Amino acid sequence: MNYRHAYHAGNFADVMKHALFTLAIEHLKGKEKPFFVLDTHAGPGATDLSGIEAQKTGEFHDGIARVLAAPDPHPALKPYLAALPAPLSSYPGSPALAAALARPHDRLAFCERHPEDAAALHAHFRRDARVKCHEMDGYTALKSMLPPSERRGLILIDPPYEQRDEYERLATALGEATRRFATGTYFVWYPVKDPSVSGAFLERLAQSGPPRTLALELHVRAAGLARMTGSGLVIVNPPFALTAEGPDGKTIARSLLDWLAGTLAQGPGARARAEWLRP
Repeated sequence: MNYRHAYHAGNFADVMKHALFTLAIEHLKGKEKPFFVLDTHAGPGATDLSGIEAQKTGEFHDGIARVLAAPDPHPALKPYLAALPAPLSSYPGSPALAAALARPHDRLAFCERHPEDAAALHAHFRRDARVKCHEMDGYTALKSMLPPSERRGLILIDPPYEQRDEYERLATALGEATRRFATGTYFVWYPVKDPSVSGAFLERLAQSGPPRTLALELHVRAAGLARMTGSGLVIVNPPFALTAEGPDGKTIARSLLDWLAGTLAQGPGARARAEWLRP
């Protein structure tokens, strides 16, 4: 387990993932009934942007820093920006964002295998009665924690993609989870490095994945072989807050991604993509 998210906190991939994630949480809050959030690969909870790791790469400068400097942020960013601390000395990961937006009667479960990050996660939420932190494999959590008693839930699956069989394991786990909890909303993040690799994963889901599966991608530069040039999300049962048509005639998700592509572009080829894999 060599991957440490602190080096990448607040980068363009985080912005894309978290902006859409917080929109989904706001949608769940539209009903009074409690909901459940499961983050299978939660990380430490938050990252000090003045720390050695974040400063070594400085990726947040081309991510959240650009969004905060934008004179006219996209309206769909409102929940995301509202959940960020001010000033932004520490970047909140998806667990901290979920906790910031969830209500007193909602329930949250965060899983992390890396011992150091798991300890930081426990420390971050030790006083939050809504939250249970688990030092465990996230794929195991999908089997043991679903379906939730609330019958309403948002599941974020964000593995580090260190293993050669990660996409295979992910596709299998997603299929099993959606059979166990068919009405949940699932966010599956994936990196775009070699489009043929992520493309094969999407093709598998298009052929045999769960129904109502949407693929969203944000590319900040043209595809290359060595570096991550884009960020992707597979969303099963996307909420209306993402698929509704906005004032510009696009879905809210696509409109937001187009804005992010313009704001976070790092070179030629920056663009957004939205495709129903299985309507």
